Amino acid sequence: MNAGDFPRTAFGRARRTAGPHGYVAYFPAPLPRAFELPARLVSKLADAEAALGRLAGVGQLLPNPHLLIRPYLLREAVASTMIEGTQASLAEIFELGAAGDQPSADVEEVLAYVDAMEWAVTAAPRLPISARMLLESHRRLLSGVRGADRSPGELRTTQNWIGRPGSTLETASFVPPPPDELAAALTDWECFANEEPDMPLLVQDALLHVQFETIHPFLDGNGRLGRLLLVLFLIVRGRLTAPLLYLSAGIERERDRYYAALSATRTDGDALPWIELFLDVVRSQSLDAVARAERIVELRERYRATATELGSVNALQVVDLMCENPIVTSRLVEGRLGVARPTALRLLRQLAAAGLLDEAAQGPRGQRRYVARDLLDVVTTDELATAR
Repeated sequence: MNAGDFPRTAFGRARRTAGPHGYVAYFPAPLPRAFELPARLVSKLADAEAALGRLAGVGQLLPNPHLLIRPYLLREAVASTMIEGTQASLAEIFELGAAGDQPSADVEEVLAYVDAMEWAVTAAPRLPISARMLLESHRRLLSGVRGADRSPGELRTTQNWIGRPGSTLETASFVPPPPDELAAALTDWECFANEEPDMPLLVQDALLHVQFETIHPFLDGNGRLGRLLLVLFLIVRGRLTAPLLYLSAGIERERDRYYAALSATRTDGDALPWIELFLDVVRSQSLDAVARAERIVELRERYRATATELGSVNALQVVDLMCENPIVTSRLVEGRLGVARPTALRLLRQLAAAGLLDEAAQGPRGQRRYVARDLLDVVTTDELATAR
């Protein structure tokens, strides 16, 4: 890392640490408590705020918000872990949920992300965004998955760095602050997260993220946790009631622009490229989430009308289960509805005969699987045209 590439700016500077074995690292400055957007970004902020407001409204009007939370949270988890190199798909996770099979290592990372977010959302009413929340969320994020040997739930006590495989402290593209600087940097970060500085909330969220990634407080999982915090912050501040926003999908599409924007904050002291990208992603992903919600609700109501004609309360419950996990099996129906296997199979066959489910190829253990294809398409397709 070349100190000359990171001159002093409002966001920090690079310098050599003391001692005979000193090395160049980046020392972040306290976050600014005021930030004024240029005119060209004011309209983007308004568009992002409006789209986010529409999504929040959809979440409040849904008859059963849980129908969306699980699929939407899975979309976020899949995209965020994909940025880190995992190769899990939503369809694979729905298959696993239906069959109850042992997850692959990649799927385990996705499920760990879901567990960390669900815990943080549940804890938020009693626990502010803080070091304590970071540690427990991080512990869950890395529990039993890749990185489990890299001190889950503990701040790093050694120096880490970012660079190509095989890079060293000297050849790294970026070296975060030394371990003895973490306490002060995280204290300022935590204070900023719980203040109301002179800036729009979405700008505050964006600055929190870039500062967290700059501090890089853990040996592993900093990217995933930093992206989780983007949505969690909006929930804590009351802009969303649930994790219905899957920002990582938009960030993954703009991966090169994302990393370049974070870097510009450190090298040039210019946070605007990242803020602009963040506002673009909030807008596009909010609109995408709204479009999916409207389509899922439409399908649910059509499916429920058909299920009502069957004269079975259990059939209505299976419809809701389909919205949550569009691939279903008798095992899943048994467990969720508390019915016997013959009853579960009869319900699935009735819904298939009514055109709501298609019987798919049997699973590895000969288990019959049924797919709500329209719902699966809505949940798994990359981007809905109506959201563009």
